Amino acid sequence: MKTVIVYASVHHGNTKKIADAIANEYEVDLVDATKVKEKDLSEYDLIGFASGVYGFNLHRSIIDFAAENLPANKRIFIITTSAMNKDFSRSFMRAIENRGAEVVGKFSCQGYNTFGPFKLVGGTGKGHPDEKDISEAVAFYKRISESVY
Repeated sequence: MKTVIVYASVHHGNTKKIADAIANEYEVDLVDATKVKEKDLSEYDLIGFASGVYGFNLHRSIIDFAAENLPANKRIFIITTSAMNKDFSRSFMRAIENRGAEVVGKFSCQGYNTFGPFKLVGGTGKGHPDEKDISEAVAFYKRISESVY
């Protein structure tokens, strides 16, 4: 069984830390959606989409990548890092609603944020994702991969 995580980690590398940690523990391919616009994902049994949150949405490169490259009827998971530990995947799900994807899990954790006015106060979520966040993300991947495989 093969897994890929397509990620966008633009400002502080929050999301890349999570994706790298999972890839270091498990055989997972990583694709940076800010650099790679097209990739055949048909060979993958499980596809992850990981992104920081920008204006209450996943990064535009993730949404566009999924809309263009996600094959029909795949199992997917979503990972987000944000100033607020909430589910911001709605816009992403709208972009792929006609693909018949089965969402097998979602993971979210806080990330260091210096966007807009937060920069004036030194940012929020300093130190995140921390070791606990990363450990929880790896455990999340383990659970979903075992349930799928």
